[in-house]
Amino acid sequence: MHRAGREIHYPPIVDLLDPYILLVHQGMVEQMFIDDLQERGIEVKRNTAFMDFAYGSAKSAALEVTCAVDVTHSKRTMRTSFVVGCDGAHSAVRKSIPGATPVGASSDAIWGVLDGQIDTDFPDLWSKAVVYSEEAGSVLLIPRERNLTRLYIELKPESRGSTSRDELSQEFVMHRAQEIMHPFELKWKTVEWFGRYQVGQRVATKFSDERGRVYIAGDASHTHSPKAAQGMNTSIHDAWNLAWKLNLTVRKLAKPALLATYEHERRKIAQDLINFDYEHANAFASGDSANLANNFRQNVRFISGIGAEYEPNVLNVNNKAMSGSGVAGGDGSSSSNGGGGLRPGCLPPPAKATRYVDANPIDVQLDIPMLGQFRIYFLCNSVPAARPFLDTVCGLAVSGSSFVGRISAAANASYTLQPPAAAPHDEFVRPARYTPVSGLFTFALVAGGDKGGFDMTDLPAALRDSAWTIYLDDVPHLDATGKGCTQKWLGGLSAGEVAVVVVRPDGYVGTVRVWADGGDRERGVEAARWLDEYFDGFLEA
Repeated sequence: MHRAGREIHYPPIVDLLDPYILLVHQGMVEQMFIDDLQERGIEVKRNTAFMDFAYGSAKSAALEVTCAVDVTHSKRTMRTSFVVGCDGAHSAVRKSIPGATPVGASSDAIWGVLDGQIDTDFPDLWSKAVVYSEEAGSVLLIPRERNLTRLYIELKPESRGSTSRDELSQEFVMHRAQEIMHPFELKWKTVEWFGRYQVGQRVATKFSDERGRVYIAGDASHTHSPKAAQGMNTSIHDAWNLAWKLNLTVRKLAKPALLATYEHERRKIAQDLINFDYEHANAFASGDSANLANNFRQNVRFISGIGAEYEPNVLNVNNKAMSGSGVAGGDGSSSSNGGGGLRPGCLPPPAKATRYVDANPIDVQLDIPMLGQFRIYFLCNSVPAARPFLDTVCGLAVSGSSFVGRISAAANASYTLQPPAAAPHDEFVRPARYTPVSGLFTFALVAGGDKGGFDMTDLPAALRDSAWTIYLDDVPHLDATGKGCTQKWLGGLSAGEVAVVVVRPDGYVGTVRVWADGGDRERGVEAARWLDEYFDGFLEA
């Protein structure tokens, strides 16, 4: 046996402030969600299996959902506005949606999975490692918490004879792993979990019913091999993408176009995942180390999550002014952000800034907690120079004469009647700091220069009241690339330019635009109109 090569998980193409790999199993992540729900007075009910659903007589009437409850499997009917099936590869919810069929293929390969503490003289135990034996197959070793190691063990058809998947015992799988790892010793001190699976790469033809009332997410909508840590990660992002859209829909703040983007966005990601996984799994099984390493390098942005990118739709709106040469357009907009990293439908690059109110350095893309609200960032080099623009656009954004103002008022009324469930640990987050103006929008400012360049009293009311989201772009030396936020996000701004960036509740960039003259109030009027048009595309006041 010889080492064919080494790779790192976070090459420079993946822009990270803290490059590391966190390996935790699904149960730990689930427990965090369960604990948070319990703090908020919400209980997850087990032993309740979905059976079927029926539409009400009216189009908007509640769905009637039939479930089998507890060990007796007695039937129980529930009424609900929406159903979300996160019930795995054999999803009963998916089967209840007409036309939602998994499309793809399965391989003959069967893999065994073992979690436990092992005793071995293999030198790369504490690195993610692939070991290939031409005769016996492949093993993937992944170090885990509490001195555990996960092993994925290939069980080639020719080596297991006529033995079916369910007949492959733990001892058989252990023996195969020892054969592959020879001449290194491999023994188990403890085994916490054992399983078997057959690789199936499929994507459902539909992620929702025709009425937009029943949805599927996670393995219910797509299946693939588990070797690149994409299963739980992709599934959580499915649920996150859907959850904030359902929240606004249930509160009657959204048009049907908003929920329609769920399938448009997440089915594309699922297909991207299957395309990657097909090549990755084949390279893994073939033992072609060069091809496997090349596949990893080509797809490392996607594997990391940074490269999971959405196509244009009503949420992800490109502007012509973003791709020009940097000169002002006839509408007063500018395109000088063409060299920046912000793209609608993508995650913003990590960037550092100083929080004005307490002078602490922060990560701009992470500092504002995700509370189901949009973030509207204003970026400029000089607050005094941009004051006419900021006064105008912020004044209109909180006014009843604008769509943004009206939808904000409707959201505030909704959150007053039905506030988010609170938890004791919210005192460390302080949600009220980030929604002082609106429950639907957090207004933020990233300004060039030092703290002496302006005072809070110089800002329009919407920003003045948002003291915890005013930032100074003055710490480029803290970034891994040595660039400030404005430079990383927009490629820089000229002296008079002002940028407006909308970030969605799930952290993705919605739209970006730069105006050439922050000293012109008319540009502020145009920016307010532009925001109205964007949000009017999918929200309903």
